[in-house]
Amino acid sequence: MYLKSLTLRGFKSFASSTTMRFEPGINCVVGPNGSGKSNVVDALAWVMGEQGAKNMRGGAMADVIFAGTSQKPALGRAEVSLSIDNSDGALPIDYREVTISRTLFRSGGSEYAINGTACRLLDIQELLSDTGMGKEMHVIIGQGKLDEVLTSSAEDRRGFVEEAAGLLKHRKRKEKALRKLDSMQGSLTRIEDLTVELRRQMGPLARQADAARKAGVIQAELRDAKARILADDLAQQQARLASHSVNDQKIAAARAENSQKLEEARSELSQLEHLASQSRPATAYLGQQAEKLGSLEERYRSLGDLARERQRSLAQAASPDYRGEQPSEIRERAERARTEEEQLNSSVREAAADLEIHVALREQLESKERELEQEISRLNKEIAQSRERAVRHQGKISTTQARIEALTAEHERVSVSSQSAHDRAAAAAEKATEIAEGLALLESDERSPEYDEAMSQLTESRERLRELRGEEQAAREELASLSSRVDVLFMSLEPEDATAWVMEHGHDAKLLAQSLGARSGWESALDVALLGAAGGLILPDLDRAMEILAQLREANQGHVVMTVLGNAHADESAEAAADSATRAIKTLRLPATKAIRAIDAIEAPEEVRAALAGWIAGTVLAADAETAYELVRSGAPRAVTAVGDVMTAHHVSAGGESPSVLARKSAYEAARDAVAEAAQNLNTVREALEGVKAEVASLTTRVEAFEAQQQETVAAYNEQKSQLRYAQQLEENAKAESQRNADRTAAIEAELSDRRVELSRMQEHDQPESADEATLQLAELQEGMGGAHEATRSERQRETEARLTLRTSEERLRAVTGKSEALMRQAEAAEDRIARAKRAAFRREEASHVAEQVAGNCARALAAVQSLRESVVSERALRLGDQEGIENQLADNRRELDALQQEAAKLADSGHQSELMQAEYRLRYEQLAARASQELGIDAQVLVDEYGPQLPVPMPDGEVPYVRAEQEQRLGKAERAIARLGKINPLALEEHAALEERQRYLSDQLADLKKSREDLLSIVKDVDRHVHEILTQALADVSATFIEVFARLFPGGEGRLVLTDPDNPLTTGIEIEARPPGKRVKRLSLLSGGERSLTAIAFLVAIFMARPSPFYVMDEVEAALDDTNLSRLLDVFRELQQNSQLLVITHQKRTMEIADTLYGISMQDSGVSSVISQRLSELTEATGS
Repeated sequence: MYLKSLTLRGFKSFASSTTMRFEPGINCVVGPNGSGKSNVVDALAWVMGEQGAKNMRGGAMADVIFAGTSQKPALGRAEVSLSIDNSDGALPIDYREVTISRTLFRSGGSEYAINGTACRLLDIQELLSDTGMGKEMHVIIGQGKLDEVLTSSAEDRRGFVEEAAGLLKHRKRKEKALRKLDSMQGSLTRIEDLTVELRRQMGPLARQADAARKAGVIQAELRDAKARILADDLAQQQARLASHSVNDQKIAAARAENSQKLEEARSELSQLEHLASQSRPATAYLGQQAEKLGSLEERYRSLGDLARERQRSLAQAASPDYRGEQPSEIRERAERARTEEEQLNSSVREAAADLEIHVALREQLESKERELEQEISRLNKEIAQSRERAVRHQGKISTTQARIEALTAEHERVSVSSQSAHDRAAAAAEKATEIAEGLALLESDERSPEYDEAMSQLTESRERLRELRGEEQAAREELASLSSRVDVLFMSLEPEDATAWVMEHGHDAKLLAQSLGARSGWESALDVALLGAAGGLILPDLDRAMEILAQLREANQGHVVMTVLGNAHADESAEAAADSATRAIKTLRLPATKAIRAIDAIEAPEEVRAALAGWIAGTVLAADAETAYELVRSGAPRAVTAVGDVMTAHHVSAGGESPSVLARKSAYEAARDAVAEAAQNLNTVREALEGVKAEVASLTTRVEAFEAQQQETVAAYNEQKSQLRYAQQLEENAKAESQRNADRTAAIEAELSDRRVELSRMQEHDQPESADEATLQLAELQEGMGGAHEATRSERQRETEARLTLRTSEERLRAVTGKSEALMRQAEAAEDRIARAKRAAFRREEASHVAEQVAGNCARALAAVQSLRESVVSERALRLGDQEGIENQLADNRRELDALQQEAAKLADSGHQSELMQAEYRLRYEQLAARASQELGIDAQVLVDEYGPQLPVPMPDGEVPYVRAEQEQRLGKAERAIARLGKINPLALEEHAALEERQRYLSDQLADLKKSREDLLSIVKDVDRHVHEILTQALADVSATFIEVFARLFPGGEGRLVLTDPDNPLTTGIEIEARPPGKRVKRLSLLSGGERSLTAIAFLVAIFMARPSPFYVMDEVEAALDDTNLSRLLDVFRELQQNSQLLVITHQKRTMEIADTLYGISMQDSGVSSVISQRLSELTEATGS
């Protein structure tokens, strides 16, 4: 397996699609700094799943997308594809070539693919994990990776070995199993708590279910009594409704008779009103005619008066004479106005002609003035250009002279600086020699053996401290778990229902469970045998029990079981039953583990045993149902199994998993003892822990003192080394500055020579032309410009005066224009007014004649109207007498009608009252019907038919007649019985069955969870064992290989890997000890830069050789090595080449020489990387041929 090709599109500096095809062996990538070589390494890490933007040398992952240049825009995504040759089947996939692709969009989305098929990052990581490649990317050694190996923690170094050994997928499998265990523990605890809670609820709910069954019987009795009483009420209400219907019929007959009389009275009244209605219009018509004739009489009288008054006024009006200017005078004025208008028109034409002349002269003068201005402007521009050329030439001369002076001064300064740099270099070389001698003394120091001994003791003490903390945590968790169990069991022993009520109200009763115990294993069976008495009360005498019973009934409390002491006496039947039980056990020869008498399983004071003996005298406790069956067949009166099955010769009942009071008590006592033992164990562990803590603190102080001393030595060494580097840097800087000064001196002398030649040339040649002639021409033109400007101004003034004269004449002309026509129209209007006055006098004379005729006609019409009005008034008086008689008859008829209507109202009130009573009876009936429907769910009529008072009442002794008092007594008795039962849970039966089903379901789930937990723990154990074996072997192989590789890279030196916790490879760290030849130091911080790089390379190469990977990528790892160390490293590269493919980023020529293929990376001005490649084998063949 090896890398076959790498394709980059839009990744960092590779904007265009770029493909690099690799070969087995060593592939070198070369190119100048900043060309994008390291981007190839970043692309390999990125496509194989690298998620850290910092490892990509960026601030965000989007920085890997090509950001654009001045010539090429930014791209929207980056894509890298890596093709791997899988001919050897190293990758667990059925392809000879595998292509892994990764695409990142600038919006933040990303895509992964294997052979073009979309996949997850996890799929790529799992595919590569079997080849020793993981998230640490130990096969890719980028810039800074060597220093990271040395500065990382010991545990992080173990991570490199784990990754190379292919343990990543096993680690992930274990982490996944542990996460499942963590999530499962919460579910397990929750189900256990729910199971305990369900067992606690089962007892009270069972008692509630029993109460619900009793309540069902009583409620049936209560329902029957209530139905019969309600049916009686309905029957009575139906009778009331029937009797009230007869009264309604009588009222209806009276209202019908009254209605007939009312109808006759209304008919007679209608006839009289018809006669009156016929008489009233004629009388009213005559009255109207008399009024109209009176009005007409008045109108004629007024009209005659008005005509006579009009005639007098027209006769008095005289014809007025016309006063005003005569039309002939007005026409004379119009003629004078027309003559004035003609004179003004002539003046306006003369003024306009004069204005045109002045405008033409002004335009000629202005044109001449503009020509002079243009010529002056041209001369000014020519003069300015000449002057500018002269100034520019003089500026060049001044600039050259200033540059010569500056170069001369700089030449003197550089000479002084060169001598100063030479002196500083000599002083720095002397200082470096001194510091190097001091460093040789510090390098001889070595760590003391007392420090190693103290460090070893501290490691052992810390391990013991970790173990004790684990034991303390386990003991604390065990104590907390047992305490929780004790609390739950104690709560389960608390009394419930009526028993709790008795204890709360201060009675002297005690719980029987406090004085009662059972042999181990028989708790549940004995509790069943005692029929629930174990959870009840124990009282001193029967009288006290009766008092408590009465109080319970008064408080409407529920069920309670009380055991009375002091009343035990010999009972022959009990003794016979006990003998039968004993004989049955002896007959079957059963051991005490299989069967025992119930009385023998009791552990309690004698008086308690005596009180319970009567209950269980003939009861035998059996281990299982088969044993109980044999005991009953052998004569035992009653047998109870350990799971609660009860068996007699005539009765068998199955038990269940309901909680036992005695079992809970036994478990509580055992848990309480376990809590005390766990607390003692926790105290012991804590005492040991405090001792180890003190020991660790003492050893830590001792080790810190050693380390402080060592750090002082290291600090002194580092300080000297820093001073040495500073001195060497000063010497190099001074030498470099001296060389730069020499180069600068030569450059200054060359430039001084060039500048002096240029100055001589400018001073002798290239003098600009003079501008004197243009200046004289400009003065002449400016003088002519003054005269032209003055002539133009004078002509503009004359034009303005002519324009003003024209406007004045035009205004006077507008004032008189139209005046002649207006005067002519005024003369015509005066003539028209004279004609209208003559026509008005003629019309007044005609109107006076018409008024005289109207006055005569009005006098004749007035006499005729007065005669007609007198005859109409006489006829109206006769008709008014007849109408008065009809009105008197109408009044009598209306009084009779009012009396009938009052009687009808009284009958309507009676009917309304009857309807209200009927509605009230009907509402009461409907309410009873609704009550029957709501409370009994039966229709009212059906209830009366089936439970009415006419039907006998079925009783246990036979049917009896219905008596309401007896049924009311029966109802009250049933209600009191329900009240005595206390609060009834109607859903108790269903809830109890549901709780039993849920308890069975939770028990199954609990068993499944425990089984799954065991399976996961087994998986974790197998993974740990497998990882332990692989990692132990890998660490041993890497340690052995490191010794060999270090010896090759440091001939005569000594190096080894030290495990911080050799007994636990899964958590151990790896420390590196390196002693180069000729030195006694082993600490990495005391090594030089090249030695540190070579040590890190030795560690990584040891991993590569112990657990080879298909390929390795190295980015300038040999940059800090000298020629000798480089030769040794190249020998290692050749050895690695035999099993793996190498991709090396380098600047070293010798590294390029061993390469099989070279790739050149370059970057032009566009800022985009490009690649060229060459197989050296082909180049060698071409050279040879």
